[in-house]
Amino acid sequence: SSGINAEWPLRPGGPYKWRDAELPRQILEKWCATQALPPPVWRGNSQVYVNGKTCCLRDYETRGQVHKDWGPPEERLALYTLLDLGLVPEHIETRTLYNPLRPEIPQGKIQIFVDIFPKSATIPPPINITPRAPQDLQLRVIVYNVQDVVLSDTSFTGEKMSDIYVKGWLKGQDKKQKTDVHYRSLNGEGNFNWRYVFPFKYLPAEEVMVIKKKEHFFSLDKHEEKYPVTFAAQIWDNDIFTPDDFLGLLELNLNFMPKANKFAKSVSLDDLPDNEKGKPVPMVSLFDQKNVKGWWPCYEEGGPDQPRELTGKVEMELEILSKEDSEAKPAGKGQEEPNENPHLDPPNRPATSFLWFTSPWKSLRYIIWNNYKWYIIGGLILILIVAMIGLFIYSAPGALSEKLIAKL
Repeated sequence: SSGINAEWPLRPGGPYKWRDAELPRQILEKWCATQALPPPVWRGNSQVYVNGKTCCLRDYETRGQVHKDWGPPEERLALYTLLDLGLVPEHIETRTLYNPLRPEIPQGKIQIFVDIFPKSATIPPPINITPRAPQDLQLRVIVYNVQDVVLSDTSFTGEKMSDIYVKGWLKGQDKKQKTDVHYRSLNGEGNFNWRYVFPFKYLPAEEVMVIKKKEHFFSLDKHEEKYPVTFAAQIWDNDIFTPDDFLGLLELNLNFMPKANKFAKSVSLDDLPDNEKGKPVPMVSLFDQKNVKGWWPCYEEGGPDQPRELTGKVEMELEILSKEDSEAKPAGKGQEEPNENPHLDPPNRPATSFLWFTSPWKSLRYIIWNNYKWYIIGGLILILIVAMIGLFIYSAPGALSEKLIAKL
């Protein structure tokens, strides 16, 4: 055998039940016989005298109250005694593989678990080692608003502004989703009411996401890769003729994520678990709470000697649903149908939010007029005055000549 169990199984009827053909007390008696020692002497079920030593159960179990599923005390004590006698504990055998043609070069390793039973013993049923099947889950993220986003562009009128959108994805998945663009944000605020939908496979026992990928383009079969379930959100500035500008980042491990703030004004970099002050942060698990909503900080990493910079705040709602729940409560991406669970209204954006070259009349009204109206009014008044003076100069000689002729 690969060794005896390190402890008596907590749930003997479950997957961790005792697998050996003999119980620990029987193994202890047989060991004494093979070593030509007197059989163990029991004093009740909590003390045993073996090989000149008295073993007490209380010396091994110091965890306080005994659980009802721990099994018979004499079996637990016999197991502890066997481990003290130097029997090989349960383990996985690891062996190196070699090729006879190149025996000096290892060709890999094999890990095996071996149970050996005598034919005369009662052989227990084999262990089910089928890999755990991942659960089909769905992550829904609603991006409601952003605030205090840095303004990275300057318009031709000299205004600081950004054309904001938010990109989101599950790290490990190739497909990224993004909101529409909130154009001409003049105060760092953006409104979206935009939904992301990410189906994924999840292993609860390992708290990882399972993704099947090909190693390279010509691979025939896919292999499984496991990733922490991490949602990433990035704030970007949309540019037409140049590459978009990165503004800020937020990453949330959904098993261990910082608790959201209710109000944007209370958000800071201290809300991140790896904040520079080492301040403790309350953490939550989305898989336990199923739904969280609030504000989180977005940041940009500084250089080697520069701290992080708070570059924005994002309001989101994250929800985990099983496959059955997601089918019972359907929801479309963005604001597509079915726009339910919950219903998302179009974002309430100011009239100044538009793409300037697609709306010439709005550009004249909100860009040219708002910034240069006094210059325009002054210019029109000046033109009117000049026109009146010119008209006076033009008409004055003729009117004066008519008056003179009339007097003659």
